[in-house]
Amino acid sequence: MPPRSKPDKKRSAETHGPQEIPDTEIRQTGSDGLLIAAIGASAGGLEAGIDLLRSMDPDSGMAYVFIQHLDPTHSSIIKDLLAKETSMPVTEVTDGTKVVPNHVYVIPPNALMSIEDHDLLLEPRGTSRGGHMPIDHFMRALAEELGNRAIGVILSGTGSDGVLGMAEIQARGGVTFAQDPDSAKYDGMPRSAIAAGYVDYILNPKGIAAELSRLAHHPYVAPSRTMDLPALVQPDGAGINTVFQLLRRATRVDFAYYRKTTILRRIQRRMVVHKIDRFNDYVKYLQANPSEIKALYQDMLIHVTSFFRNPKVFENLKRSVFPEILKKKSPDSNIRIWVPGCASGEEAYSLAIALLEYVGPKQAEVPIQLFGTDISENSIKAARAGVYPANIQGDVSAERLRQFFAKTEGGYRINKNIREMCIFAQHNLLNDPPFSRMDLICCRNLLIYFEPVLQARVVSLFHYALRSGGYLVLGTSEGIGAANNLFNIEDRENKIFSKKSASPRQVVAFSMTRQTEHATDESNWATSPIRAETSWTNLESQRDFDRRLLAQYVPPTVFINEDLEVVHTRGKFNRYFKIPAGRPTLNIVKMAHEDLVLELQSSIARAKREKRSVHRRGIPIRLTNGKKSSEARHLVSLEVVPVKSGMNELFFMVILREEASPSVQRESGGRKAKSAPANSTWNQQIKRLEHELAVTKEHLQSLVEDQEATNEELQSANEEILSSNEELQSTNEELETAKEELQSTNEELSTVNDELRNRNLQITEGQKDLRSLLAGLHIAIVGGDSKVRDFTPQVRQVLDLLPEDVAGPILEVKPTGNIPDFDELIRQALANSGASDKEVTDRSGRQYRFRVLPYNGADQKSDGAVVTLIDTALAKRLSSKAQTQQDDGG
Repeated sequence: MPPRSKPDKKRSAETHGPQEIPDTEIRQTGSDGLLIAAIGASAGGLEAGIDLLRSMDPDSGMAYVFIQHLDPTHSSIIKDLLAKETSMPVTEVTDGTKVVPNHVYVIPPNALMSIEDHDLLLEPRGTSRGGHMPIDHFMRALAEELGNRAIGVILSGTGSDGVLGMAEIQARGGVTFAQDPDSAKYDGMPRSAIAAGYVDYILNPKGIAAELSRLAHHPYVAPSRTMDLPALVQPDGAGINTVFQLLRRATRVDFAYYRKTTILRRIQRRMVVHKIDRFNDYVKYLQANPSEIKALYQDMLIHVTSFFRNPKVFENLKRSVFPEILKKKSPDSNIRIWVPGCASGEEAYSLAIALLEYVGPKQAEVPIQLFGTDISENSIKAARAGVYPANIQGDVSAERLRQFFAKTEGGYRINKNIREMCIFAQHNLLNDPPFSRMDLICCRNLLIYFEPVLQARVVSLFHYALRSGGYLVLGTSEGIGAANNLFNIEDRENKIFSKKSASPRQVVAFSMTRQTEHATDESNWATSPIRAETSWTNLESQRDFDRRLLAQYVPPTVFINEDLEVVHTRGKFNRYFKIPAGRPTLNIVKMAHEDLVLELQSSIARAKREKRSVHRRGIPIRLTNGKKSSEARHLVSLEVVPVKSGMNELFFMVILREEASPSVQRESGGRKAKSAPANSTWNQQIKRLEHELAVTKEHLQSLVEDQEATNEELQSANEEILSSNEELQSTNEELETAKEELQSTNEELSTVNDELRNRNLQITEGQKDLRSLLAGLHIAIVGGDSKVRDFTPQVRQVLDLLPEDVAGPILEVKPTGNIPDFDELIRQALANSGASDKEVTDRSGRQYRFRVLPYNGADQKSDGAVVTLIDTALAKRLSSKAQTQQDDGG
């Protein structure tokens, strides 16, 4: 989108993928609560605009901005024409015109218009990059300015201007209208918007006026509304849970951890579209209309994207990221890029183009794999097709259009070489396993629709998917949260991060279904706060309370996995465990106090072997007393409890409890302790040594048993390896034979391929010759199913055929010439009743011989008809000229 007249105003964050605009970017009200309808029109649109404004309530409180394609070299009289048909004041915009209610504003010629703080701003048309798209330009600016108070209307016109603007309005919560194509003088613009799926209402101009009048007083956008969004919707817990369940059953997508404000906003927009004011009534409507469930799902996954959105990000990638990726690449490895939430593919193709521009002439030497994924099947189909409307001229430079796109009817198609390096697939980021070994992940403005707990899991998933040193690109409103230990910040402004090479290993949940399957049952939306920030604050407070409680009253407890690595700790863990010097490790045996090592190893081995809890008491440990440097002997009890997780993984819970020390026991003994025999100290020492010896023996016995089991396993594995080796030798011989067969088959296929290529060239040349031959004839070919297969340009005028009539019924064609019994002649030829001949005259008085012949296939059965028109006057002139030449020669 071209720059505004006031460059100091920052544009909102870029948007793409299955998503909508950030809550912070959506304005529920403007500075004065004004509702503005942008009315876009082209050829024939003025008449429709007059009908619409004439039918509008002049006191609706709404403002109307009329944008039409105008000749840049002539002054416009649209203002005067509209002023005669409406009682509202009509103004031709000048730069800085303030928008006020119940007024109509008309764009002047040779200008682009935007809006800022309710001021209409103009800039010269010549500054627009690519084609002139004034409707898209203004609607996008209006959507950014007013959010859900923006209304888009597309009337009669040619082309596709307005499609991107309508998408932006719908994404930000606004409502969109398109004129019914049957009532439009030119249906190109309305059909383009409808086909793209960005239209809420399809009505004639009077019907649009009636809905606009109703909408102007709806609480969703009414200026007098003072209540906030949640108060307006007022969902109860059962109702919102029902909505979640219906969505999950129909689409297998769980929205329980999406932001509540986002969910409620999209539900409210659907309520406006269906004229429903109460939330419970909308829930009933959903239950009775399965098609509305799909519509609500698609509304939640608004696909607003564009090529090279926020160009600074792509320039920074070419300047600092791509060079580092190529520097680390080996000659035989691919560059792997992942774009989650790719929508209709613009973001993925933009990255591919930027990378190819950086690589330059070395494109053939740099293999690239770019994965674009999205939860929407329709979006993936659009991305795979790679066909985009002419509106992309505003986002893609002329040089890029020439180099990376091919012009098609009504738009552009991405070049084949770029399309082949991009792989698109339907993929649910929250439930499906992620891709791996990625050099770059670009996921802009997707995390903003998740609650913080889900954001953290997705960031952890991205960390897993990246190579060491790989890059992550997020949207300008997003960040990595508390994952600073996982990523380095490469570019704070453009939100580019790199994976730390020495970052700790993360426990990644590839599927969020386990965590979210009960979320809707446990969530009480009627009582829980609507604002995500408030619920997050309460959650943090609760976690802080739990941490303090556990640290003060719970004995030191360590959770370890089957590899003896620490997974989680509680209580005063540092009293008995320390991280050893050297390379950091989480192995509990290496971290344990030296007096605890043997008992710990023995207990864990026994618990693992016997699959039951092991409890040991009276383990003496020398610990430092408070701030004193002297050590004292303490008695500790140790308990090891095996725990099985839901994923059938074995964990161990190690619990330590400090018992009364010997000194305390002596004090409690009083004089009795003093009268104890002098050799009691020796007895205690002997008992301690005997206990340590018993523990050592048990530990050694455990090691011996483990070693014997290991030896048996190794012997068994060795036998299996020998057997596998023999099988592999046999398989290798078979593969050698298969290889020779494949080589032979490959040679045959190469030969067949060459033959097919030659035949294809011959067919292509034959088609060219046939086209050249038919170009001089008056021929139309009708298929056996009464459908038009093809026709030549000469027959077009007489039969009044258009390119769109190919594959259409021939019997619906109304010839401009006087052809009696046209339908009957066609039916007879299709029935293989023989040829028919008629003399016909067109409107200009030219005479033709109208001939219908059966078109027989290879089996000599009728497969259609050939309709020929011979200009009799031309034939007579040619015959006379040939006769004259013959006479002269004679």
